[in-house]
Amino acid sequence: MNIWTQKSIELANQRNYLDLLYRVYPISENARREISDSVKADLRDSFDNRNDEKLLKTLIEQTNRNQIVFPIKDSYVAYLKHDNSAIDRNPNTVDRITSILYEMGYDRVIDKATSPKETNRQIGPLFGDWIKKGSLGGNYVDDEQAFLNSTENVIYGGSDDHKAAFARKYLGYTRNKGLDFLAKFNGKYILGEAKFLSDFGGSQNSDFEDAELTLRAELTPTDKEVIKIAIIDGVIYIDSCAGQKMARKMRNDFNDDEVILSAVLLRDFLYSL
Repeated sequence: MNIWTQKSIELANQRNYLDLLYRVYPISENARREISDSVKADLRDSFDNRNDEKLLKTLIEQTNRNQIVFPIKDSYVAYLKHDNSAIDRNPNTVDRITSILYEMGYDRVIDKATSPKETNRQIGPLFGDWIKKGSLGGNYVDDEQAFLNSTENVIYGGSDDHKAAFARKYLGYTRNKGLDFLAKFNGKYILGEAKFLSDFGGSQNSDFEDAELTLRAELTPTDKEVIKIAIIDGVIYIDSCAGQKMARKMRNDFNDDEVILSAVLLRDFLYSL
């Protein structure tokens, strides 16, 4: 186990880990989604006139634009979202779904459609926002050449895809996947993924595996020193959960030179290089 992984486990079990982590991932209750007045008018008209197809198409259009969440859980809605023309060909399915919506009533449909995003959907941008605040020290640059030519400690501020493109061009990165983190400290390039594992199982396993793939990705040799890291936070560090698959793997299946660490310790790690 890498020393920074051990430090992360100790931090999580012996100190105010969650209080410190909240500075990185300040999860908060989301404001409700918003529907424009014109869309509300279209939905009201569809309700008043029992226009099944218009009602369903309007809701699906707004859902596909990520403006709203579809107000009911129905296994057939996903199909209709991907193939709008199926609405015109399947009147019985349309009638079944819209009957549920009519029974709910206009106000409840609007309430469900504008419900806040789940907190796990907030997490993605928060790590990047934290870095932009200067939390890690070093300069923050968006320009590829400025990052490449800098002789000072520097964080690359491009998008995930831009970070990956830079890493493929200059650092021998081979994955067809964006990067959450790219920096240069003491002349060494550091690239990695950042994940918040709020629980075990499901998509959390996939997130861990994604970070692992980046951590263990083969790099094409270049003239630059590159360090790969996995910036992982959450339940994986809890000692009493050490028997869980992800936690067990982190503790037992990684070498001393494979760096898994909490974002809380990232600044210390960078300045230790």
